Amino acid sequence: MTLGQLVSQNLRLVRLQRKLSQETLAGKAGISVSYVSMLERAQRSPPLDTLEALAKALGVPPLSLLQELPRQKSSPRR
Repeated sequence: MTLGQLVSQNLRLVRLQRKLSQETLAGKAGISVSYVSMLERAQRSPPLDTLEALAKALGVPPLSLLQELPRQKSSPRR
């Protein structure tokens, strides 16, 4: 997995964990909703200042968007 894909995956995961819409996150981070969407689909890679703004809006350290996050265990299906 590339770093861009990892950022994309982490951004979406943390946003959903925080129960934020793309619109809410975009407003808190000062970027457009379409840009959030492109970031989550790994169509764009954010510059460091944008990464920092996104992390602040999500309430996480910027480094957490750049490293592999522990996977949540899902309950076994029956």
